[in-house]
Amino acid sequence: MSVAALVYRNPTQESRATRLALTVLAIGFVALFLLLPLVSVFANGLANGISGARAALSNSDTLSSVRLTLIVAAIAVPCNVAFGIAAAWAIAKFDFRGKSILSTLIDIPFSVSPVVSGLVYVLMFGLQGWLGPWLRDHDIRIIFALPGIVLATMFVTFPFVARELVPLMIDQGRDEEEAAVSLGASGFKTFLFVTLPNVKWGLLYGVLLCNARAMGEFGAVSVVSGHIRGLTNTMPLHIEVLYNDYSYAAAFAVASLLAMLALVTLVLKSFLEWRFADEIAATHRH
Repeated sequence: MSVAALVYRNPTQESRATRLALTVLAIGFVALFLLLPLVSVFANGLANGISGARAALSNSDTLSSVRLTLIVAAIAVPCNVAFGIAAAWAIAKFDFRGKSILSTLIDIPFSVSPVVSGLVYVLMFGLQGWLGPWLRDHDIRIIFALPGIVLATMFVTFPFVARELVPLMIDQGRDEEEAAVSLGASGFKTFLFVTLPNVKWGLLYGVLLCNARAMGEFGAVSVVSGHIRGLTNTMPLHIEVLYNDYSYAAAFAVASLLAMLALVTLVLKSFLEWRFADEIAATHRH
């Protein structure tokens, strides 16, 4: 058979049956492992009716856990945004010794168990820890208090912004920043008017992901919080307490609220992708 007789076939073109099977398989996995558990959470949250869910959500301990979760996210996310921008700027725009080490260190929270990170903070700031006696003498509480929860949350969430920005900044190169500096712009103005507009969508995605993880973090926060009702219980910890107390409907009601916060984050991200699709695509082509 001659080469001319061969029929050209796109390497990504599959038969209709294959495409249908893969589509059904993907939808089935999503429905089984994502949608079904999510629907189950909301269904169990309404097991005692709307009035029961309202009573669970209006409980003073629940309100305290919601307030603490939002406070922790409001502190941890901006701190991680500042770190992520600085780290991404340094890695993408400058050459220096230890650059690869910094890039590797950013990924530590992805490889270290959150429980281990929480134990590290206990070892450092607990009463029997390295700085424990000094903190006790100066009446400073970190473990079993808000500062410890914030530190643990920052540790597990700080890679999200940096990892979103680093490849984007590297892909965009340094030409525009160098041109701005050559025209007399200061470093701050260069970042504000040149770099930031080019990475704003990546930064926004990183913030959304960081915020979602901050509100849902359990392992590290569980170790450093002390599980004090009404004081150091975030929403995930409060859900565990309710579940262990056999208050299943209340636990699922609070879990539904936490899931709704995550869904709001997802919807916001999807809306931004749809609303500014052309601008986002232009940014990635840049």
